[in-house]
Amino acid sequence: MDDRIRLIDSHAHIYSKEFTADFDSMLQRAVEAGVKTILVVGADLESSFQAAELAQKYPNLYAAVGIHPHDANRVTEECYKKIISLAENNSKVVAIGEIGLDFYRDRSPRPDQERVFRRFIQVAKEVNLPVIVHDRDAHERIITILREESAETVGGVLHCFSGDVAMARECIDLGFSISIPGTVTYPNNSSLHEVVKAIKIEHLLVETDCPYLSPVPYRGKRNEPAYVRLTAEKVATLKGLSLEDVARITTLNTERLFRIDHGRQSAEIAYRIRNSLYLNITNRCSNRCTFCAKFEDFTVKGHYLMLGREPSAAELLQAVSSAGDCDEVVFCGYGEPLIRLGLLKEVAAELKKRGYNIRINTDGQANLVHGRNILPELAGLVDSVSISLNAADAATYLKLCNTPFGEAGFQGVCDFIIEAKKQIPHVVASAVTVPGLDVDAVRRLAEQLGVDFREREYAEVG
Repeated sequence: MDDRIRLIDSHAHIYSKEFTADFDSMLQRAVEAGVKTILVVGADLESSFQAAELAQKYPNLYAAVGIHPHDANRVTEECYKKIISLAENNSKVVAIGEIGLDFYRDRSPRPDQERVFRRFIQVAKEVNLPVIVHDRDAHERIITILREESAETVGGVLHCFSGDVAMARECIDLGFSISIPGTVTYPNNSSLHEVVKAIKIEHLLVETDCPYLSPVPYRGKRNEPAYVRLTAEKVATLKGLSLEDVARITTLNTERLFRIDHGRQSAEIAYRIRNSLYLNITNRCSNRCTFCAKFEDFTVKGHYLMLGREPSAAELLQAVSSAGDCDEVVFCGYGEPLIRLGLLKEVAAELKKRGYNIRINTDGQANLVHGRNILPELAGLVDSVSISLNAADAATYLKLCNTPFGEAGFQGVCDFIIEAKKQIPHVVASAVTVPGLDVDAVRRLAEQLGVDFREREYAEVG
C-alpha cells in the first residue's frame, strides 16, 4: 500500500444487497487501494437512512441523502421533511443527493421529476448543503433548472458525468464540479476522454457509482470503492499527471465541496507534481502579475503553498531527502525564487553534489532586483531555467505584470534571457495565454532572442 495515495470515492451505494456478504473486507480492500474516504449516497428514503447510519458507524464514511428521479412520482411532503431531518441532525451528512432527472428510463413522468428536482434544490438551500445531481439524457433541462433555481448558491457536482465539453464548462461556470466514473476507462468513450482532457483537474472528482459501472478490467462484475483507483489512473494518463497528483487534487476538491474537514493544510516547502520536486522557498515576488493565481488561492495541484515563514537551507535539503526519487528539483513555489539568491545557490550546490538536475522558474527580474548580473553565479549549479517573458513589448508587459521597474522591467527580462544563454545549458521563455495577448508575437520574440518558447495555459498552474 502506497501511503502517498489518498483517494475519495465521491459516489458509492455500498448499502445495497450486493455488499452484504463481504462488507468489511470490501472496506479493507478500499483502504489497501488508497481509498481513505467514501461518500455513501442515498437513492430513496430507505437508502438515505442507511447511508446516514453507515456514516455514523464508520469514521471514514460520509453520507448524502436524497431521492433519485426514478421515484419522483412517489415523493410527498413528508419525504422532504425526513430528508431535511436527516441533514440537520447528522453531522456526517454532507450533501443532498442523488437528485436530478432521468429521461432515459422515464420511470417517473418528466413533470414530476422536474418538480421534485427543483424542490430538492430548495431543500439544499434550507440546510446549506451542496447537491449531487443525477443527469441521464436530460442535459439541457438540468442546466436550465440549475440556473433558474440559482443552484450556484449551494454548489454541487454532476455525478457520473455524461455530457460533452461545452456542457462541462457550463456546469463549471455555475460553480459545479464534474465527477468522473469508471466509464472513463472504456476505450471507446472518447467523449468523456475529451472532457477530462479539456477541464481543469481542480474541477474534477472521481467516483465508482458502485455497485454499477465497473471499470476495465472488471466490466460485467460488481463495482466497489477500491476500483476508483483505476478511474484515477486513467484520469492521470489523460491529464499527463501522476496517480499521486490526481489522488491529491481530487481528494482536496471533494473535501472542499462537501466541507469534509481533515485539518488545516500546512504549507509545503517541497512538493511533487508529476515526477518533478518543487521547492517553495518564498512567497515574495518581484512583480504583481494580473494573472497570478495566488491572489485567489494558495493551492497548486492540491499543494498548499502559503508559507508562515521562509524555510532555511537545512529544512529544504531535509525535505528533498525525505521526498524520494525525482526527475528534477525545481526552484519555483508561489514566489520568485531568485529573490533568495544566496539560499538558492547554497541548496543548489548541495543538490548538484547529490546528482540532481536543477531547474529554476523565474520572472527574469533578478538582475534588476540585485543590481548586478547574477547569472554567472548560477553557472554549473543550474541545468535549465524557464523565464516568464509574457509579452512582446514593454507596454504590454507593464500592463500584465505590474513590474516595479516600469518600462525597464521588460528590457530587463530580455537582457536576462540573453545572459542566461551564456551560463545555463537550457533556457526557455514562456508566456501565459492571457485572453487578448498576441502569443505568436511573444513566440517570435523568444525565437529572436535565441531560446525555446513555451505557452502556459491561462488559469492553469502547475
